[in-house]
Amino acid sequence: MSASGDWQVTVNSPMGVQKGTLTLEANGAVLSGKVVIPQGSESFANGKISGSHLTWNIKMSKPMPMELQFSAVVDGDDISGKVKLGMFGDASFAGTRV
Repeated sequence: MSASGDWQVTVNSPMGVQKGTLTLEANGAVLSGKVVIPQGSESFANGKISGSHLTWNIKMSKPMPMELQFSAVVDGDDISGKVKLGMFGDASFAGTRV
């Protein structure tokens, strides 16, 4: 199943639970999209797809500048994985297709 579409996701960050919408667009082995969270939205390109495994980076500007590094697995209408939060360590995230 394709990763393309909108996903409601929850990140279990050191600063508490963060909810948002993740929009993914799969084009062969390339992944692009955007994330919308209460602090704003950021787009990304040059993500990678390998089977059901996805990786991408997002350069956030709010609430502070940092690069988030995501790795995820899509299983039907579910997505889950880890995100590296720069100097704040790692967090898990999960979501479902909207």
